[in-house]
Amino acid sequence: MEQFNHSRVSEFVLLGLTDSPELQIFFFVMFSIFYLMTMLGNCLILLTVLSTPQLHYPMYFLLSNLSLIDMCLSSFATPKMITDFFTQRKTISFEGCISQIFLVHLFTGTEIVLLISMSFDRYIAICKPLHYSTIISHRVCVGLVVTSWTVGFLHTMSQLAFTLYLPFCGPNVIDSFFCDLPLVIQLACIDVYVLGIFMISSSGVIALISFLLLLTSYIIVLVTIKNHSCTGSSKAFSTCTAHFIVVLLFFGPCIFIYVWPFTDFLVDKVLSVFYTIFTPFLNPLIYTLRNEEVKRAVMKKLSNQYLNLGKTTLRYPMQ
Repeated sequence: MEQFNHSRVSEFVLLGLTDSPELQIFFFVMFSIFYLMTMLGNCLILLTVLSTPQLHYPMYFLLSNLSLIDMCLSSFATPKMITDFFTQRKTISFEGCISQIFLVHLFTGTEIVLLISMSFDRYIAICKPLHYSTIISHRVCVGLVVTSWTVGFLHTMSQLAFTLYLPFCGPNVIDSFFCDLPLVIQLACIDVYVLGIFMISSSGVIALISFLLLLTSYIIVLVTIKNHSCTGSSKAFSTCTAHFIVVLLFFGPCIFIYVWPFTDFLVDKVLSVFYTIFTPFLNPLIYTLRNEEVKRAVMKKLSNQYLNLGKTTLRYPMQ
């Protein structure tokens, strides 16, 4: 890392969400519960899709990959934030800070492309149902997932290529619970306002354009559903509504933070919490509550696990 950055700063200080001891205890309990439920919920969806033959379809394959990304997105900073609530001086090494920037842009970039892929899948399924099996094959789905991770990797590397060569020689306090690009580059010892605005706003513009494309595709899909009222239209409408809720929850905070960087609004910190913690937590709830097939498969898996546990208890009773 030293060959890329000639800085004197070896660590950064994270101010976290609050300095109130009472609020820190409250946030510790709340975010610990959210994180645990996020991991369990997304892991349950992932395992259910993999182990249920009835869900071995493109839409659920993409959904399982979304759950995987959500677990990653929820884990790159949340565990450290939770442990930092009981740390007097919250610090992170320079390498750790760069790693967080790398991971947050990797996972968000990947999720953006994956959400577009899920939108494309629903568009073909509803607007061109006779050609669905031909267009959306297993190979195509794997290609969409690989493309998502590739684009995410290229995006995050483009951000790091700019950040790694900045000199950090003085201020090292970050007013957040994790390292993000708009906050970190403000600490550089040179004036990076113009170039920083361009680099960071480009991420916001990409998110905004992607959101508008997704919005347009879902409007077309919903109009198609309305004009072709038939058996299954209610299911298709419910699925698309769930997808769009996920899109709105994910893109809203990203667009606000990155289209208008270098702002000192408290809302930026709140939105960072939203898309790194709340959105990954809400995604499994949205999909299981609004998708009957996933809901039935999850309930069946849970009931089977309960029955197996009961049989084990009867076979090996406590002495």
